[in-house]
Amino acid sequence: MTLRLDMIGMAVADMGKALAFYRLMGLDLPPGAEKEDHVESTLPGGIRIAWDLISMVRTFDPEWTEPTGSPRISLAFLCGSPAEVDRLYAEVVAAGYRGHKEPWDAFWGQRYATIVDPDGNGVDLFCPLTPPAS
Repeated sequence: MTLRLDMIGMAVADMGKALAFYRLMGLDLPPGAEKEDHVESTLPGGIRIAWDLISMVRTFDPEWTEPTGSPRISLAFLCGSPAEVDRLYAEVVAAGYRGHKEPWDAFWGQRYATIVDPDGNGVDLFCPLTPPAS
């Protein structure tokens, strides 16, 4: 059997707040989806991202408890340019979401920033500082 990452799922406290954040990030989410208990979106490249209300998660995992402390994983979105990292970070923070690390030029050769979604998940924005050689 060959494993292939197909979907990233997240438990959310408020679907409307979660989807508003990810729409601002540029994800194409259907109108009215905030009324659902489960929402999915297929990203470029084919990986799906899904959100489930905590009440939905507890229908199939009644012992599920909300994590505490810092998250152990984060989502990382490749941006089109270093300037787009800066622009998207500023736009998301200006919309009232929490910035964790302002954009910086990382020693590994990327423009990098971290914001936090409404449920406390880290969301990284990045782009190579120099375009790949042709």
